[in-house]
Amino acid sequence: MKQKIIDNIKTIFYALVIAIVIRSLFIQPFYIPSSSMEPTLLVGDRIFVTKYTYGYSKHSFPFSLGPIKKRIFFDEPERGDIIVFKTPADNRTDYIKRLIGGPGDKIQFIDGNLYLNDVEILKSKVKLENEIYCGGEVLETNLFEEKIENKKYLTAYNNFGSYQNSDEFVVPDNHYFFLGDNRDCSKDSRFLTSVGYVHRDNIVGKARFIFFSTDKKIGRFIEFWKWNKSFRLDRFFKKIK
Repeated sequence: MKQKIIDNIKTIFYALVIAIVIRSLFIQPFYIPSSSMEPTLLVGDRIFVTKYTYGYSKHSFPFSLGPIKKRIFFDEPERGDIIVFKTPADNRTDYIKRLIGGPGDKIQFIDGNLYLNDVEILKSKVKLENEIYCGGEVLETNLFEEKIENKKYLTAYNNFGSYQNSDEFVVPDNHYFFLGDNRDCSKDSRFLTSVGYVHRDNIVGKARFIFFSTDKKIGRFIEFWKWNKSFRLDRFFKKIK
């Protein structure tokens, strides 16, 4: 009996070690709790994030307890990537946003249009008066297809949004500038006191695909009789762009 208990403890220990190694070095699941990345990511999406894409820092490990001080095996992120990072405000909270600018880049909003290094980021209107969530509110916004580098993605904002004009942001060395796709409802690098520029050591990983998604507005997970309505089957195993 004693040997059986010891064997069970060993099995659990090995399983935990393997899980920590996979979570720290390869891939980690995340839950999307806010609407700041709509329409790309919805509240209730569960996504997988790869840890190895940009190398490793202490934030690659559970509770940011990694044994390394600076980032190792670093590979430069690309503009347009959707990235999970630890917010600089507390180095603990996970945020997910789209990378717009890297070290030395200049970013500015002029009349609601986004400029990168004095060149306007081209966008084309896709849909008028689309409903986008902002916390518990529903906003009537326009959907645009935006292109940065060779990446195309959807953003949501309108001509009466909360961020029409800005000073010029100049990204410091070893830092990055992020925006949410839901431009009128995203706390991101535009807000220097709460998020601001993100140091490369704060990067956790790259969002790859949605593996599961539920609409909690329809029903909670334990309400199995509502599963057929709350499961967003069209989002299962969907690649994130």
